[in-house]
Amino acid sequence: MNELLMDNWSSWVHIAGTLAFATTAVLAVAPRGIDLFGATTLGIITAIGGGTIRDIILQVPVFWANAQYYIWLAAGASVITFYANSLLTRKYINMLILHVDAIGVSLFAIQATHKVWKLGFAMPFIGPLTLGIITAIGGGLIRDVLAGRQTLLMSRELYAIPIMLGCVLFILILNYLPAYDFVGSLISIALIYALRAAAIHKNLTVPNWMAISPKEN
Repeated sequence: MNELLMDNWSSWVHIAGTLAFATTAVLAVAPRGIDLFGATTLGIITAIGGGTIRDIILQVPVFWANAQYYIWLAAGASVITFYANSLLTRKYINMLILHVDAIGVSLFAIQATHKVWKLGFAMPFIGPLTLGIITAIGGGLIRDVLAGRQTLLMSRELYAIPIMLGCVLFILILNYLPAYDFVGSLISIALIYALRAAAIHKNLTVPNWMAISPKEN
């Protein structure tokens, strides 16, 4: 019963993450101008990018091949965001992107970690952690590269670290408290989002001892 609940929850988490990433993709390019077809294409690529990379590494059927509604959901979210974008002022778009992205990475990281755990890939730690992170940041990296924006991964802002901490917490719960995997997934998602929200609003950055400052010419 608990496994069925977790599987259903994981599917809903994946759907929510798909919608979130498709939305951020359109918002990211909206200020620069884009047509509907371009926005929808970018939204789809961003929404499925991280999960596609994960499934190729796992050597399993790519998730959207047998669940094509993910493509339609991403397309629908992209179209809605494209037309709703005119209701937003530019000063709010970047902040909205950051928060929706935080939601997306939180959901994708934990959903992917659970999928990799179930498949038993590179257990008990490295596989779920690595592919959880890759799934979470893959779509955002593709989005930022195609939009010509600096990727969050290349900034000093706390981005990958909250994702890593959330994945580590969930893996520990799956290892030592498997009966609480559902509650653990909620806590892990909340942890990632809370840390990202704090980084966004408090301008939290990676400590100097963990970073290399750009060299002056």
